[in-house]
Amino acid sequence: MSIVTRSESRQKPGRRQQDPEGTRRNIIEVASSEFALNGLSGARIDTIADKTRASKRMIYYYFGDKEGLYVSALENAYRVVREGEAELDIESLPALEGLKRLVGFTFDHHHHHEDFIRMVMIENIHSGRYLERSSDLYAVNQSAIARIETLYRKGVEEGRFRPDLDPLEIHWQISALCFFNVSNRATFSHLFQRDFGSEASQTSLRQNVIDMVVRYVVKPEFFEAT
Repeated sequence: MSIVTRSESRQKPGRRQQDPEGTRRNIIEVASSEFALNGLSGARIDTIADKTRASKRMIYYYFGDKEGLYVSALENAYRVVREGEAELDIESLPALEGLKRLVGFTFDHHHHHEDFIRMVMIENIHSGRYLERSSDLYAVNQSAIARIETLYRKGVEEGRFRPDLDPLEIHWQISALCFFNVSNRATFSHLFQRDFGSEASQTSLRQNVIDMVVRYVVKPEFFEAT
């Protein structure tokens, strides 16, 4: 009986045709972890190929080069959070409850997707220049602003939200608070000798973030009712 190695198996003729989308998703998943851990310059296609069911040739076939794979991984990371937002039922809720649910989701998503935070940090080191290569990311992320804009307008019409706020800046504040929870958790934990990743800390911080965003958006006279 012959033994087929993992490398030989993943390079069998016709494998790409059998499940091209599954293979592509597998490559992006593994590549995202490698980029998050090692950055664009430190990640290696050889390592990514070894950890997937694809060959180097197949990776280049799908993505062109390492930078093309990195851009696809960025696109996927943003798409995941936007798809999660789209699944939230906030339209049927009063605006304030919808806002709380959206902020809570963002906090939870970032907490459970640390690779997303690391990739965004890496792309900021590159001054966002690789995002400019994507034709999809602008449209994908505009959905987040459109959703907040609709939610905010509803809250203003209900008389509970402050007028003349910028939905994009609301999104900025939500993102900043939830992002920091992951990006600076390790340094804060070491510097101040408190485990900010513990369940108790995360529960407290999550509620604090919701409260801070609410106090930014809601009219002061409604604070006691929130």
